[in-house]
Amino acid sequence: ARPKIADYPFTTLHPNLGVVRVGPERSFVIADIPGLIEGAADGAGLGHQFLRHLQRTRLLLHVIDVAPFDPQADPVRDAKAIVKELKRYDAALAAKDRWVVLNKTDMLDPEAGRKQLDDLRKRLRLARRSPCFEISALTGEGLKPLVFAIMDFIEAKNRQPQEAVDVRFRPDTALG
Repeated sequence: ARPKIADYPFTTLHPNLGVVRVGPERSFVIADIPGLIEGAADGAGLGHQFLRHLQRTRLLLHVIDVAPFDPQADPVRDAKAIVKELKRYDAALAAKDRWVVLNKTDMLDPEAGRKQLDDLRKRLRLARRSPCFEISALTGEGLKPLVFAIMDFIEAKNRQPQEAVDVRFRPDTALG
């Protein structure tokens, strides 16, 4: 996938799928979904369309820019608004495994950056066992541990017994 990248918010306009190869026999599909806005659960923007894509995933990666384009932006407030939209749309979606990915760490001041990231983690109230990764999508820093963790998570999920689904053929609903 070659999603559009730019220095302004909501660059992604359509869902983009890509394959991440971790090794010769290990890969997973990742979906880059456009950012949600307040009211997405009510259909604002293309909210329902984007939220339906999320229902088909095994893991949600909540990417938060730690150096937002708008200096007045509050990444914590925005992150909480997205979680609220997930809950309003579908409780099962909100209950999915969700990891936080702090992006644009390369743009932080080298001396004050660590404190800024620690403060952000506290404000997000991340549980100690909730995975949180620090990356720079631009430089690639931190991506390798994230990719391997995602692959390990998916493989562990694949080893779990799947819930049985009762599928029955009903001639009255057949196409044709």
